[in-house]
This record gives sequence, structure tokens and C-alpha cells, in this order.
Amino acid sequence: MGVFYEFDEVDGFGVGAVGEPGSRVFYLQARQGSLQLDIKCEKQQVAAIAQYLRRVLNDLPSADPTAVEAGISQPVDVAFVLGPVGLGYSREHDRLMLQFDELIDDEDAAETAGESLDRGHLRVFISREQAHAFCARADEVVAAGRPPCPWCDGPLDPAGHACPRMN
Repeated sequence: MGVFYEFDEVDGFGVGAVGEPGSRVFYLQARQGSLQLDIKCEKQQVAAIAQYLRRVLNDLPSADPTAVEAGISQPVDVAFVLGPVGLGYSREHDRLMLQFDELIDDEDAAETAGESLDRGHLRVFISREQAHAFCARADEVVAAGRPPCPWCDGPLDPAGHACPRMN
């Protein structure tokens, strides 16, 4: 059975990466009280979540992100690998909602054909301040990787780069 958590308010929501550029592992982390949930994800997912949050935040009154920390503590136990992401905004509570569902591979999906998938699930409601801080931290984490090739934007490896634009 997959994990299922819903945090109406989180004490911490952040993003981080562990490892050296080129082989980093990215994590989203939510904390509420003594409960910490870690979700393994891809760099592109981090960037896409931050991009979406910025679009929503542009339509809302400004907030002070300096009062909020969006880093993570050492990931302890990964709850699941990130698959589908749902995002929304509650005007009534002035909170952004992020729903993270577990990635189900094709083999698992085939085994459960006709049955509902029991995927892990985390839903968090974050303040505008937490969203701003997350976006700033996401930019730092994503930019800390390998520099992009000036011609194709692919990551440059220390050992060289086979650029598709260079013949």
C-alpha cells in the first residue's frame, strides 16, 4: 500500500540535491511536526514546479520569502519517486496546493490492470512565502549542476561533450 499524507499546513517545504553534478539525486521534502516526507524527483520536475508556482504567484499579492527556509535536511527515507504533479490555489485559505503522486512503472500498471493503482500520495498546502522561498531555492539547486553547452544547452561533462550542433 502506498503512503497517503495530506498536510494542511507544513512547517517546512523545500528542495535539495545530494551528490556531485552529473549524478545528483533531487528531493522534495515536506515537514509537519515530527513527520518528514521525502520524495525523489528529477531536476526537470523541480524546475517545472517552480515555473508553475511563479506564474500563480505573479497573480497574487506579494509576500516576504526571506522569512522562510526552503532547503532540506538530509533525506531519511524516500516515500516514493515522483510521478504526476497537481497544482492549485485556494483563495479561501490563501494557500497553494501541491499534490505529488508516486510514479508507477509500466510493469506495475500492467499487473494492476482493471484495479485502481495504489500509488503513494502527498498533498501539501503552502503559504505564498513558502512558495516564493521554494522557487528561489529551486533556482539555486537547478543552477548548481553542470554548466550548459552554449550551442545546444545540454550539460557539459568534464570529460567532454558530444554536441549535436557541432559536426
